[in-house]
Amino acid sequence: MRDVRDALMVARNTDGKLVHRPLSPHLQVHRWPISMALSILHRASGCALGVGTLLMTWWLVAAARSPASFETAQWFMGSIVGKLLLFGWSVALIYHLCSGVRHLWMDSGRGFEKAEYDHSAKLVIIATIVLTVGAWIVGLTAG
Repeated sequence: MRDVRDALMVARNTDGKLVHRPLSPHLQVHRWPISMALSILHRASGCALGVGTLLMTWWLVAAARSPASFETAQWFMGSIVGKLLLFGWSVALIYHLCSGVRHLWMDSGRGFEKAEYDHSAKLVIIATIVLTVGAWIVGLTAG
């Protein structure tokens, strides 16, 4: 069995020299760069926005349908589960916006140096936290 494994780990580089290579790299071996994590989160936040939009659509349709329907939707939105869903939706919305602005900036051809790339990634995370908390403070104190 060991001979087969050794044989599978042998490959040739561009010069034709034999080199050992791993069978299959996985998440336990490699660190996730922040850019990879943000890219995955951008896609996940896009999916979360779709689900959250269904929740908001239900709330709006209930408002248009009848006072009893709106009262039910309003009760759910005011419950702990509803507030958690709204908080998650707002995090996804603000993160997706900040990440989209970062991508737009990079589409202009800037921000590809490693230091700039990592700095802009950290700015996205900080901006998401600050803007989400700020929006919730304003929303909860305005009522």
